[in-house]
Amino acid sequence: MVRLRTVVLVATACAVALPAAAQRRPAANRQVVVSAAVSLTDVLQQIAPLYQQATGDQLVLNLGASNTLARQIRFDAGVDVFISADEAQMNTVATQIDAASRIDLLSNQLAIAVPDDRPRTMMSARDLLDPAFRRIAIGDPAAVPAGIYAKQYLQSIGIWPDVTRKVVPAGSVRLALAAVESGGADAAFVYHTDVATATHAREALLIPAAEGPRIVYPAAIVRAGKNHEGGRRFLAFLQTPAAAAVFTRAGFIPLPGAPNEPR
Repeated sequence: MVRLRTVVLVATACAVALPAAAQRRPAANRQVVVSAAVSLTDVLQQIAPLYQQATGDQLVLNLGASNTLARQIRFDAGVDVFISADEAQMNTVATQIDAASRIDLLSNQLAIAVPDDRPRTMMSARDLLDPAFRRIAIGDPAAVPAGIYAKQYLQSIGIWPDVTRKVVPAGSVRLALAAVESGGADAAFVYHTDVATATHAREALLIPAAEGPRIVYPAAIVRAGKNHEGGRRFLAFLQTPAAAAVFTRAGFIPLPGAPNEPR
């Protein structure tokens, strides 16, 4: 079994606000383990206390690149809910999830981030052909959803063969952003929502949704999880107005969330 590296544990912050009956429930039966794409880090950290206050559940977040999380699930990691940054990684665990629970939760947009000490506004992604952009950080285009989306977009506008010589592959979208913030890259393809979390990078170009790839964050219950009921509560909560408000403020686009069979 793969050992999860828990990134965030929300356990007691709102206990005083819970009904007495909820506080009496054994903690082991109220823990919901969620593996989620690292681009969701900030919004899930905001949603966690709201969810706990509403349900009494303890939320454990295991955050990382979607391909890494999917691999953990295939090796029977103890996860109740999986939220991927793309459909492909969810499809790789199709036999490990409850297909009836699967929903298309969110959408996003690609953006190009640049260091804030070298601010510039780009007219189009073709500006990346400028010699000033020597290193372009992208999530590994063979595995990381943000990198796959970026490659698809650059192929669609015909400049991937030229840009690929400059690409610095990263293990996740947040690592691509970190490369820009640290000065290790002159630009990075990230999600629009990631740029808002940066302290030393700014958004130089937002790829219009109509021009970029279709970005979907699917979510589903994992069959091997120990708390299916908690997983269902969490998926339901993610579709409430309270959660949608958090997602919207961060720049995500909530989707209707109708159940979907794996594609």
